[in-house]
Amino acid sequence: MIIEEIIGNVKNSGAPTTHVERVYLRSDELVKKVQRVKTDHGKELGIRLKSGKELLDGDILYQDEKNAIVISVIEDDVLVIQPTNLLQMGDIAHQLGNRHLPAQFENEEMIVQYDYLVEKLLQDLDIPFVRENRKMKEAFKHIGHSHD
Repeated sequence: MIIEEIIGNVKNSGAPTTHVERVYLRSDELVKKVQRVKTDHGKELGIRLKSGKELLDGDILYQDEKNAIVISVIEDDVLVIQPTNLLQMGDIAHQLGNRHLPAQFENEEMIVQYDYLVEKLLQDLDIPFVRENRKMKEAFKHIGHSHD
């Protein structure tokens, strides 16, 4: 079976009332337009999205009267940075920006994928953070850039 479009998302339309199979993906796999995946019941699928849309946690790939196939994102190992003031936020944002490290923001937190060098930097700068496994709403995206 080849999936070319997303039917909907369980967060908007509610969980399917049918038998649900899950496709577990890492957050970095959400941006792939073409991929081969397997459900938790062993069914193989091809995903070839026509639009420029990226996959999201809860996306419904297939649904009929009896069955549904839904995307579930695997938790990422992340550093959740919790600066206590604007100076700390500016300092760490500048440091991570120089490394071209992708970040996401939720509420008052800056979230980056775990890296032992970033963990050491945060300790050295005395910026509060926690390391945790968290299901990210979208993929960490690297932005191409050079210093030419």
